[in-house]
Amino acid sequence: MAPDAGAGISDLAVLISRFIRSRVYWFIRSRVYWFIRSRSEEEAQNMSRVSLFNSPLLLGFEQIERTLDRVAKSGGEGYPPYNIEQIGENGIRITVAVAGFSLDDLQVTVEDNQLVIRGRRQEEDDTDRVYLHRGIASRQFQRSFVLAEGIEVTSARTDNGLLHVSLERPQIEAPVRTINIESGKKAEKNAINVAKAEAV
Repeated sequence: MAPDAGAGISDLAVLISRFIRSRVYWFIRSRVYWFIRSRSEEEAQNMSRVSLFNSPLLLGFEQIERTLDRVAKSGGEGYPPYNIEQIGENGIRITVAVAGFSLDDLQVTVEDNQLVIRGRRQEEDDTDRVYLHRGIASRQFQRSFVLAEGIEVTSARTDNGLLHVSLERPQIEAPVRTINIESGKKAEKNAINVAKAEAV
């Protein structure tokens, strides 16, 4: 009976070792799969972003790429809620819910083609108040909106707990210019004359 008991124990040890190896294998496999998948998603995002501006036909669009990056970073903000309305042909109005904020607590600025609305409440002395429930948000906020070139902020006003910021988009007429094309010899002479004039 002793040889059979020993064989049973060795079979059990083999089964346990196979079980452990298979669990380790699947754990490692799942981690490698997760790593490869996350890297491929990240590379796909980078490739799609780069491919938008990697064309030799798109010159001088670096500012737009930086603007898109800035918008992507600030896209997750949820407080305070806001509306954006089209007013007439060239007007835009941004309405931000700022209930509980006084005029002194609010600040509207334009920084580097970005409209920034900040709200910082003054600290109140709440030591003598006992709250049974405190559900009104009193936190500070910063909400940013990237402005297109030429958009002007015309006014800002509060009304019933709402901050209205009016913007105006000027009509821009794109000028058409004709560029003279010179022949090789004439262009060469002009370049030499310009170089001589700069040397003097």
